Amino acid sequence: MKSQQLVMERQDERPTESRRETPGIKTILLHVIDDEFRAQRIESALALARACAAHVSCLHVTPIEAYVAFDTFGGIFVMNDVIRKLDERDAELKKELELRFAKGDVSWDYEQVTGNVASMVLRRASLADLVVTAREPPHHDFVGPTIGFLGDLLQRSRTPLFIPAFPGGPFDPTGLAVIAWDGSIEAANAARASLGLLRLASEVRVLEIPEQRADEAKRFPATRILEYLSRQGIHAELVVEQPPSGEADADAVSGMLVAQADGAGAAYIVMGGYSHTRIGEYVFGGVTRTLLKECPLPLVIAH
Repeated sequence: MKSQQLVMERQDERPTESRRETPGIKTILLHVIDDEFRAQRIESALALARACAAHVSCLHVTPIEAYVAFDTFGGIFVMNDVIRKLDERDAELKKELELRFAKGDVSWDYEQVTGNVASMVLRRASLADLVVTAREPPHHDFVGPTIGFLGDLLQRSRTPLFIPAFPGGPFDPTGLAVIAWDGSIEAANAARASLGLLRLASEVRVLEIPEQRADEAKRFPATRILEYLSRQGIHAELVVEQPPSGEADADAVSGMLVAQADGAGAAYIVMGGYSHTRIGEYVFGGVTRTLLKECPLPLVIAH
């Protein structure tokens, strides 16, 4: 009986003719995090799923550290009260998702696992087209630094991340898309990985803020990304914004990028992440680090 039910569930999830015809993203991994902005991420995932006729896989990861405590002699014991509270909270989160997705008219599933948060998300992201996650993980000891967590996802995954605005209103997948272009391989990867989303955009702009770099000869000119997008059936406009007084440090570039995108009414920004080493970004700052912390617009980011 169970095997028959399983076959029926799989048949229900087979793509319909209309789903095959719609281009782009088909599997969205929603990283379920118990924080005050979870509703915004859920609604963003729903908006993306509706626009792309995609399936949403909801993943809630409980860190293994949440189940154990250390006594003064170094022993480990499991706390029954902690287990009970974690289980109760997981049931509440699942119920909240059921209520929201019941009104969303999209295909979805839910999974709760225990383990290392980044590793579990990375594993499920391997067969997803987009990962919806938080700009800032919950503020407790089990997740780790914000930049460190997102840095792990960016550098170890080949799946782009979607990070909702912080704070922000409803996400419109069909709005204006801005591609932050610096000629790097990371920026090219981000644009290529976002084709499914860019095809939905009402308008696409490639925004370039010239910077003097030691590896300038290795970078792609902006005309190359315009040609590539055109072959994909996406018309894009190039906007070149010169930094004031010729200065283009991370803060200046980030500020100009946000100002231009926000002023144009962009729905989101597509960008490459960590074109420098993460150590360099952490110590000296960087566009990726700044935008992950402060950008008021949704980000689609890939490494």
